Amino acid sequence: MENVKREVDIAWERYDAVLFDLDGVLTDTAGVHADCWKRTFDEFLSRRADRTGDPFQPFDIEGDYRLYVDGRRRYDGVRGFLHSRGIGLPEGSVDDPPDAETVCGVGNRKNVLVNQALEEGGVEVYPGSVDLVRALRDAGLKTGVVSSSANCAAVLRAAEIENLFEVRVDGKVAAELGLPGKPAPDTFLEAARELGVDAKRTVVVEDAISGVQAGRDGGFGLVIGIARHDEPGVLREQGADLVVSDLGELSGPAKGG
Repeated sequence: MENVKREVDIAWERYDAVLFDLDGVLTDTAGVHADCWKRTFDEFLSRRADRTGDPFQPFDIEGDYRLYVDGRRRYDGVRGFLHSRGIGLPEGSVDDPPDAETVCGVGNRKNVLVNQALEEGGVEVYPGSVDLVRALRDAGLKTGVVSSSANCAAVLRAAEIENLFEVRVDGKVAAELGLPGKPAPDTFLEAARELGVDAKRTVVVEDAISGVQAGRDGGFGLVIGIARHDEPGVLREQGADLVVSDLGELSGPAKGG
């Protein structure tokens, strides 16, 4: 399948709901997260190299971020990346300070940096995404947000789009319910359950490899990948049925249908 161009028709009448990832799909915060992960891991790896005498190998946004962190819950991302470097840390506690050398401490350091960045720079939305959400709602489809971020509610409020979604299953909700994060499909399936819809009549929209895998493994009716970084082939290989560079490329449904 070739990369699709504007304008792509979808038989929206086949579906009852659409579930959206947040960062990189609805809001332009994926870059903020990637930068904060790099700062966090580079600080940790630099300190470790000073202690051990091993060479310092910085975190690579292009490779490490996409493979081990993007779309995953915060502590899962810490574990995944450190495992790729052969580093094991104690799990620690969610209350660990951000300078603690535990999985939770490293994750909490990243969260501090993200909150600072959001306060300083605000949140930008992707207009094509918001326009599609509004069109879907006008046509009677249900909408939900499924994000690995524990900051999801705050980001939705800052972007002033929280009223566009009937359901939010984020990192905090997943932890409360004991649900595994992406690439497991459980958070998407929980959102579909809360909306009262069948997965086969639900669309998943994702920009992360782990999210596309979750949509595929959850048996959803359509998985749309957003390749904002010119990697459509990777998302297709992981299970995306359709890949676009922006949701503005998709034709919206007719009102009432």
